[in-house]
Amino acid sequence: MNKRDCVIIGGGSAGLAAAIALKKQNVDVLLIEREDELGGILNQCIHNGFGLTRFKEELTGPSYAERMVQAFHELGVDYRLHATVTQIHPDKTIHYVDEQGVHVIEAKTVLLAMGARERTRGNIQIPGDRPAGVFTAGVAQRYLNKDGLLVGKRVFILGSGDIGLIMARRLTLAKAEVVGVAEIMPYSNGLTRNLIQCLEDYSIPLYLSTTITQIKGHQHVESIELSRVDEHLKPIPETAFWLNVDAVLLSVGLIPDNQLSGMAGIELDPRSKGPKINANYETSVPGIFASGNVLHIHDVVDYVSEEGDQAAAAILKYLNEQDDKFEELILSTDANFIYALPQYLNPNTHNKLKYRVRRPMHDVRVCLVSKGLIVHTIKKEHLLPAELEMMIIPQKVLAQCEGECRLEIHNET
Repeated sequence: MNKRDCVIIGGGSAGLAAAIALKKQNVDVLLIEREDELGGILNQCIHNGFGLTRFKEELTGPSYAERMVQAFHELGVDYRLHATVTQIHPDKTIHYVDEQGVHVIEAKTVLLAMGARERTRGNIQIPGDRPAGVFTAGVAQRYLNKDGLLVGKRVFILGSGDIGLIMARRLTLAKAEVVGVAEIMPYSNGLTRNLIQCLEDYSIPLYLSTTITQIKGHQHVESIELSRVDEHLKPIPETAFWLNVDAVLLSVGLIPDNQLSGMAGIELDPRSKGPKINANYETSVPGIFASGNVLHIHDVVDYVSEEGDQAAAAILKYLNEQDDKFEELILSTDANFIYALPQYLNPNTHNKLKYRVRRPMHDVRVCLVSKGLIVHTIKKEHLLPAELEMMIIPQKVLAQCEGECRLEIHNET
């Protein structure tokens, strides 16, 4: 049986960063990627805005990927393309298939870096006909940026996630008419800079508290019904109106791709939709780690690469039997948070917490609470669901905690 120190599943920014870091330490790494090229989703993101943290300059997605892939090849990291992992066992045995057949690998460690998948029409259950012309925003982006195919001439976008906003601008530049963008929430789910640069700069209307309630079309999309929603996100029938369009793009969120994680018996967080991890990016199965969008959804690719680096450092310690042994502190949150991680904290060192809130908030304090007492707090003027937040918890603070810590939002007083 083929044996490896580490098998990395996924050749996007997290997997590449981890592979580079481990190879520099002479770890025997194999990276498995199901697509026909390395770089992941970056290869179709031709807009700029990448690399400001990692490379200290503004790059397009393909340029960012090219730098990572070049470093990967210069180090001679072993990899497989067009290879699909079909099974991961808790003992870290991996089965994958490629053009040469079926392979089995016995790994000392595994890094899950499979990224995320888009929510589809089936996930959100839009009523109406089932014509051609309904695409996820990522699929439409791939068609246009990689294949030169325009999905429609008069397009409507449901959801104000970043990829939908970016596609509104991209379609406009490709001479399509973007009729508008609808968002079911009373606020946008995209970054502020994308709202300005992709919608406001091109006078594309944004309909808040609005959703598509019907799609009509015999063979191809012909029209859509839009309706306002109430405070419970239920459509208000008397507000309905129709627009003629020939394509609908769905930008209604990403879901960490964790089918393989479930096979390995890894405990998943129902809130983040990714694996539960400790402060070393290690999942509930010893020796299996996770980083990037398979763990939780990011706004900035530089932070995805950073997680790959950090997971690699933890994997190296594990392989050298130098990883910390500690009594974990459980991290929970109040109802103001979508999720927070790591779900298990290390009281022997400082911990970086990452979290998202459920709704926009202003002038609040984010508090770490233990045994009913606030042990750490930071003031935040603004918190938005679209933006991933981070905070460092010093070791001396965690030393005061026992058993469980709770992250809470308190109004500034």
